[in-house]
Amino acid sequence: MIDQDQSIAGRIADLIDAELVDAPRDTISDRATLAAFRAARVPPFETTVNFSGGLTQRCWTVTRTDGTYRVVYLPLAGYFSLCVESDFGPLDIGVHGPALGCFASV
Repeated sequence: MIDQDQSIAGRIADLIDAELVDAPRDTISDRATLAAFRAARVPPFETTVNFSGGLTQRCWTVTRTDGTYRVVYLPLAGYFSLCVESDFGPLDIGVHGPALGCFASV
């Protein structure tokens, strides 16, 4: 059940926390990806994301950029996205799903 008094950022953080509890840890690669995600994770903050066709949407950044990519939460869709950095800000590139899956797709 969603806590109505919790902030949006808190709800997103809880989604990620739940995902990380169930994250695979079977291989060295799984553990390295999980460690890298944890190191890149930031408290969610609001970000304007660009989409094809010139659309923009207020979303939530959840990882720091590595200079090329970052993971954001798309609240209207209810899932995460891998975005590429551009001169105009983060650009959705169509990689969607769980936060760790988006992060690991790079």
